Amino acid sequence: MNGDGGAGVIRVLLTDDQPLVRHGLRVLIEERNGLVVVGEAGDGAEAVRLAAALAPDLVVMDLRMPGMDGAEATHRITSAPGTPPKVLVLTTFDDDANVHAALRAGASGFVVKDMDLDRILDAVEVVAAGEALLAPGVTRRLVSAFLARTPKRPALPLPGVTAREREVLTLVGLGLSNAEIAARLFITPATAKAHVGRLLTKLGARDRVRLVILAYEAGLVRAGEG
Repeated sequence: MNGDGGAGVIRVLLTDDQPLVRHGLRVLIEERNGLVVVGEAGDGAEAVRLAAALAPDLVVMDLRMPGMDGAEATHRITSAPGTPPKVLVLTTFDDDANVHAALRAGASGFVVKDMDLDRILDAVEVVAAGEALLAPGVTRRLVSAFLARTPKRPALPLPGVTAREREVLTLVGLGLSNAEIAARLFITPATAKAHVGRLLTKLGARDRVRLVILAYEAGLVRAGEG
């Protein structure tokens, strides 16, 4: 986390072309302890510029905007040198093409705009922390559709991954949280978190969304499972 807002504070950049939406999100976010809005952008180009200037921990990104859209902005932000912020995409289920582009671009999570506001705020914290997969049903559906459009390839090998880690990766692919994985495998949540951390390192994955994709590509999870 960046330290300008205080120890443990998650610094958020809001990106949406509708000022009322940004204002509403700002009010809600800043009512929750540990979250602070450090800037607002009205389009993708401004989001890229402010992400570089303000170094937020998380960018909340709308997809449909004039000029540079959210998918392109996500790509530019997540591919920046150093430690780029994570991107949480605001989406609707009728926007699959742009969502797939955002997934390819490096988005770390997705929330549907008509979700309960408290769940959206939970998602902000979850994605910034990188600890649990938000809205697993949403993300699984998007990943399944994304991979269905991707050319078929041989199952991805997982060199160096232990049998237990393959079990954990399968459950991550199904959208389970660390606590749910722990309950399923009769281990502690701390142990489940440690397994996930090792998987991220071994597989070179930047976040759990990438682990979900890898679980599909390795053949551990098939579209429609869950």
